[in-house]
Amino acid sequence: MSFADIGSEFVFGASYTDHFFVFKVMPILVFLSSVISILYHFGFMSWLICKIGFIMMVTMGTSPAESMAAAGNIFLGQSEAVLLILPYINGLTRSEIHAVMTGGFASVAGTILGAYISLGVEPTHLLTASVLSAPASLAIAKTFWPETETQSVKASCDFKLGKGECSNALEAMSQGATCAVKVVANIVVNIISILSLVAFLDTVLSWLGAMFGCPQLSFTLICSYVFMPLSFMMGVSWEDSFIVAELIGIKAFLNEFMAYQKLSKLIKRRKAGGPEYVNDVKQYISIHSETIATYALCGFSNLGALGSLVGVMSTMAPDRRSDITSCGLRALIAGSVSCFMTACIAGVLYIPELQCPDFLSTEFNNTSVNISTQLVTCCTQLYNSVTLYEPLNVTIKGGFSWSNLQGCCTLTPPTHFNCSMVL
Repeated sequence: MSFADIGSEFVFGASYTDHFFVFKVMPILVFLSSVISILYHFGFMSWLICKIGFIMMVTMGTSPAESMAAAGNIFLGQSEAVLLILPYINGLTRSEIHAVMTGGFASVAGTILGAYISLGVEPTHLLTASVLSAPASLAIAKTFWPETETQSVKASCDFKLGKGECSNALEAMSQGATCAVKVVANIVVNIISILSLVAFLDTVLSWLGAMFGCPQLSFTLICSYVFMPLSFMMGVSWEDSFIVAELIGIKAFLNEFMAYQKLSKLIKRRKAGGPEYVNDVKQYISIHSETIATYALCGFSNLGALGSLVGVMSTMAPDRRSDITSCGLRALIAGSVSCFMTACIAGVLYIPELQCPDFLSTEFNNTSVNISTQLVTCCTQLYNSVTLYEPLNVTIKGGFSWSNLQGCCTLTPPTHFNCSMVL
């Protein structure tokens, strides 16, 4: 992804990172879209999607069309994945249409993943969530709408995926970059409008809440209470469940991009080692909760995407418009459930790291201590928990001990107070 910075710096100048989102994050979409377009031109994307789709078709017993669409959603967006099976849409059963739509809601485009990674979200979890969502979407789709009709395409030999229509790789690169312009513009204008509307909505809710003695009423506060039971059932700790619920609400009613933006801010606060609570308000969540949230948010399952996908598929197959619209809302819920299932699995399989107090105690009990990134981070967190009233009159919060403070002062002395005044 860092190669996209070269083009950004040339076009926008050396200070392009001053406008991080537009000039740093969005060009990644243009670069990755060109790469995928070139791979599609040479037939590699079609070959890879066919192989993954074939594996799911054999192991899960799904039809070729819905399997290929689910495999395509790992790398492509909702509309592009549906284009893979365009010649077969009119012949799909209602269960297959539902499965195709569920796959689109349960995953995100490969190009968009690059933008999320640039925001600071853990790339390993994002890539894993994207791959897991493909079989998960098929499993949940068939649970929601089992197959009861006769399928028109039953054998993989009857199913063909075409290569790109570009005459050469240079044209494919140009076409990929041009297609990304629409995606970038769509993201930017939607975020501008959504943030503005949410700010207006929060002001109205706060005004109404003030009449009943609750001026802190807001859209995100409502979401945190509505989705809190769901986040808690996925394995999020009680103290973090309201924050993760807020992220789920933002993703469901607005879009996943804004939810990941908020999650990236929480991740940066945790890594900065600041106080966990400020005025009794939690500033960040645990790594375990971040992991579950990353998987739960990794999908296009929101109301805006519902209208977009129904519109695209209805245009491609106007004779099946009634079937497509009848499947829409159920597919949206099924796609959300698919994301939540992968989040549950991630929460169960997650192996937590030692918390900073335990990590420091373990490190300082060793005969030789190496100054690692985690040690510096934990010492910074320790120093932020120290309150100095006067020399030798100090309190330490956050579960840290005096031995932790002694060890950190020896290895990485703080800059905002003198260790000799507290030890």
